[in-house]
Amino acid sequence: MKALLKYSLLCLLSALVSCGGQADKKAAENEGTVPAKSPETKANSGIILFFGNSLTAGMGLDPGEAFPANVQIKLDSLGYDYKVVNAGLSGETTASGRNRLSWVLGQDVAVFVLELGANDGLRGIPLDETRRNLQAMIDLVREKNPDTAIILAGMQIPPNMGPEYTSEFRKIFPELAEENHTSLIPFLLKDVGGVPELNQADGIHPTPRGHHIIADNIWPIIEKVLKAREQPEEG
Repeated sequence: MKALLKYSLLCLLSALVSCGGQADKKAAENEGTVPAKSPETKANSGIILFFGNSLTAGMGLDPGEAFPANVQIKLDSLGYDYKVVNAGLSGETTASGRNRLSWVLGQDVAVFVLELGANDGLRGIPLDETRRNLQAMIDLVREKNPDTAIILAGMQIPPNMGPEYTSEFRKIFPELAEENHTSLIPFLLKDVGGVPELNQADGIHPTPRGHHIIADNIWPIIEKVLKAREQPEEG
């Protein structure tokens, strides 16, 4: 059974990070089915699903160099039994992410990391639309499984769209996290965004070193969520 689980997760990972996201959705759903966990293992094992855009996918790099893969290394080194699935798709907006979320959730997700919104900001998409789409995705995750822990990744954009838009965009993420009682990564690209030596030639997508720093930055939030899952439920 353990071998089957590993094979299923590897197949799902390959499908989700394939170029352009054109992998057959039905096959991904079937291969992503995870056997039910016993009560003894549910609290300290399961899938950590990173759902995002090219930052999560590791555009320009081998998927093994992206920050979700670095998080898997940390999990393994500390003896956690969680398996990371990278569901990043280059070019993803909150609208397109909302449309594909249902089939990605065709598995038992323990922790859901939502990293979307940057492409909305860069394209000047109305802020209320971005907020609605993020809220809809949070609602859908909880509808699928109320026990899934949600982590919202905060994002900031350059001031090209004007100071008001830039400021209001930044506020979306902490406000949604507070309203929905989710965990928050204040700024995914902390200490990486805008640092030339930590980004590729396009100045947007991090280098392998940049992804390593992102993983280090977000790990305390992820670990806090995992430790909370290990606490026995009251009553």
